[in-house]
Amino acid sequence: MRAYFKAILVAGVALGGAGVGTALAQSSSPFSGLFGGGSRSEGPVDLDVRVSGDEGGEDGALTRRIRQSLLITGALDEDRTTGQDILAAARGDYARVLGLLYDEGFYDAAISITLDGVEAAEVAPLDAPPQVARVVVAVDPGRAFRFSRAAVAPVAPESEIPTEYVQGEIAGTGLMRRAALAGVDGWRNYGHAKADVGDQQIVADHDAAQVDSQIALAPGPAVTFGRMAVSGNQRLNERRLRKIAGYPEGTRFDPEELETVRTRLRRTGIFSAITLQEADDLGPGNTLDMDLTVVEQAPRRIGAGFEVSTIDGALVSAYWMHRNLLGGGERLRIDGQIKDIGSETSDRDDELTIRLDRPATITADTTAFVEADVAQMREEDYDEDTVTLGFGANHIFSDRLTANAALEYQYSRVFDANGRTDFKVLALPMDVIWDRRDDQNNAKSGFYLSGEATPFSGFDGTSSGFRALGEGRAYRSFGADDRFTLAGRARAGSVFGTDIETTPRNYLFFSGGGGTVRGHPYQSLGVEEIAGPGGVPIKTGGLSVASATAEVRFQVRENIGLVAFADYGQVWTEGSFGGDSDDHAGAGLGLRYDTPIGPLRFDVAGPVSGDTGSGVQLYLGLGQAF
Repeated sequence: MRAYFKAILVAGVALGGAGVGTALAQSSSPFSGLFGGGSRSEGPVDLDVRVSGDEGGEDGALTRRIRQSLLITGALDEDRTTGQDILAAARGDYARVLGLLYDEGFYDAAISITLDGVEAAEVAPLDAPPQVARVVVAVDPGRAFRFSRAAVAPVAPESEIPTEYVQGEIAGTGLMRRAALAGVDGWRNYGHAKADVGDQQIVADHDAAQVDSQIALAPGPAVTFGRMAVSGNQRLNERRLRKIAGYPEGTRFDPEELETVRTRLRRTGIFSAITLQEADDLGPGNTLDMDLTVVEQAPRRIGAGFEVSTIDGALVSAYWMHRNLLGGGERLRIDGQIKDIGSETSDRDDELTIRLDRPATITADTTAFVEADVAQMREEDYDEDTVTLGFGANHIFSDRLTANAALEYQYSRVFDANGRTDFKVLALPMDVIWDRRDDQNNAKSGFYLSGEATPFSGFDGTSSGFRALGEGRAYRSFGADDRFTLAGRARAGSVFGTDIETTPRNYLFFSGGGGTVRGHPYQSLGVEEIAGPGGVPIKTGGLSVASATAEVRFQVRENIGLVAFADYGQVWTEGSFGGDSDDHAGAGLGLRYDTPIGPLRFDVAGPVSGDTGSGVQLYLGLGQAF
């Protein structure tokens, strides 16, 4: 069979035209199964994989890759063990193993697959035995071929040609394919939309175990974006669709701009499918037209969530949303939340929020919104009823960086030991978020930074001032398959230029609960500052806060993880972290069960320091703590 494989190589490896990503892909089919190397018994069939010269013997890297790539492995994994199943898989595995070896630079291989001692290639498809007891896959890869020449030209500026594609390195077909695709992508990124592989000369010298590889690129002309044809929209107005897409007609071609258009459309939530297809041929003046086809999904959606704490009680939330209220992509969302249900420290809190978003206002990446919020808070030391009305805008600088700004009026009425106090403020809340996490629901690497700044002006006895709050999170994983993750969060905020007595209660800071310090009740740490009847201080929030959390996460199995955590919080009576302060800390263990929408979280925590909590608290929710 060695001569047969040599003939395939001498015939050449297609890199040009449709060969890029198709012909070569036949040599590197997707892997299936997760078995190790060596002999393994799968029911009545014993599979033995042997690779000559592989370091580590049956546990060598090449042996493992070959075993994982075998159709036989997949058949045994699925309990397809009849003789016909095994024979069909074995006959397909000759080309499969050959393609893998070509990817690794082995072009002089000998492959034998025997079924109970009989070569599978010599068994006619209709003569399959009723049962196979033993399968032996024996591979002699031969020598690894190296490049005697590795050339690709012409190359566009900033093209990312693989550094391994040079003389003297192992000459795998996968590497040659990547070099060709990188060359084509480089020209496309430089504005040449119809760049392709023009020619290739790939010759193997079996005596010297070398490959002479020459790839000629055909950049084609520089291209600008032409017209975009739109189809498939039913409820969404076409003019608004084009505004939301922000298609850059008339500008230089850039593949990233096409992905940005797709991202803007996906962000609306209106569509279940989006296809943006380049025209086959260039138009007048080297323009490239596009065809946009969309499929709209049902406009209405509902959802719900929950959290449970043994001390703070339960939190239940739900929402109703219309994705395209007026035919222009307007999104109406109504959120309701009830928390502290059954709390041991406070009565039930209720909140209702109505928000209308209009995408592509001013720019394609700016969304305007109008929002109304009504809340009834029944805390341990005071009651508060709040109404907030506001409008503003959200701007997306990139998938990672967003900013918000709004103008809002807030009226709140507080009942405490002093009686009733009204607060009225006109505020300009602003925030920016830089999110570099690899996964928002279950991050294993990256970081998250957020900053809030809210200048506010008070009326009728309410102070004017400035509120600031910042938060940072960081994640780092290590170990096999990143099974260990270190996660940390730090948060600090302060209100400047006001006194506690004349500052709206919801502008003040507390600590304690599932979002800050687990093991202590929700908002259990504040300050006793406002003088009540008889001069006795009333407990309220502080003007400054700082908190920190550290977690060690360990993935025990594919869907099960364990967490050890420690939380700390401190609250001050004055702005700029001045005046009297108090602190507390908690620690505990948690269990995580991964679901398609994020890990299900179960934490057990108790107080480590401070006098705001006692005993063990349990927390149940969806998603990591941060």
